[in-house]
Amino acid sequence: MITSLRIGFLLFVIAASTLLLAPVQLAGLAFDWRLRRRLPRLWHRIACRMLGIRIHVHGRLDNRRPLLIAANHASWKDILVLGAVADVVFIAKNEVKTWPVFGLLARLQKSIFVVREEKRRTGDQVNEIAERMADGEIVVLFPEGTTSDGNRLLEMKSSLFGAAAAALPLAPQGVVHVQPVAIAYTRVYGLPMGRYHRPLAGWPGDVRLLPHLIGVLKAGALDVDVSFGETAEFREGDKRKQLSALMEGRIRTMLLDHLRGRHPA
Repeated sequence: MITSLRIGFLLFVIAASTLLLAPVQLAGLAFDWRLRRRLPRLWHRIACRMLGIRIHVHGRLDNRRPLLIAANHASWKDILVLGAVADVVFIAKNEVKTWPVFGLLARLQKSIFVVREEKRRTGDQVNEIAERMADGEIVVLFPEGTTSDGNRLLEMKSSLFGAAAAALPLAPQGVVHVQPVAIAYTRVYGLPMGRYHRPLAGWPGDVRLLPHLIGVLKAGALDVDVSFGETAEFREGDKRKQLSALMEGRIRTMLLDHLRGRHPA
């Protein structure tokens, strides 16, 4: 009974915050106010607080622009976590638009939706990514292309790093900065996350969303380590496969360090 009341209260606060902030965000989108980039961060912080997600940041976000963040992707929670840490915009597959709740939130944050199967739309999508990065927005890419179980890093798709190449023509210095970020869910109730609780970390595609969300709400105290790694410079003539391999190596090292309890400086 107490758990049900607690979950109901948490969902009420998140819903109330959404209803309060959404009209302001819609106005910001309509008139392209700078506020529309900062407001989602407030909402994500509230959501993380209500869900009991405690964020520990290691390293720092690069202050150079244009900046592309390449991060591992274990769960829908990654979006809340990164959105709470920095003013970012996400590259998402087009199907996300139709998802209940998450689709609306993605549109409110002005996510960049891509249709990978339709090559005729590639030019428009590439142009949007380039323009948004040239305008100073921090774009987040999940190069694995899907979610995982949170225990490992899946093979990265080098083709997705076309986002970096897309921004080069509009980059003032002819360079796009690409920063690796590792997201590791490490503790529950303040204790190291064991095998029993590990399903709370990841959200593989075959797991239904509602039961997973209820599990996170019941846990109430989930610690996540967000590590900002060394930034790479991508220039004209550089290879996407080399950039992908570099990001994959750096993200995997940071991820495993935290999952295994080794915390690098």
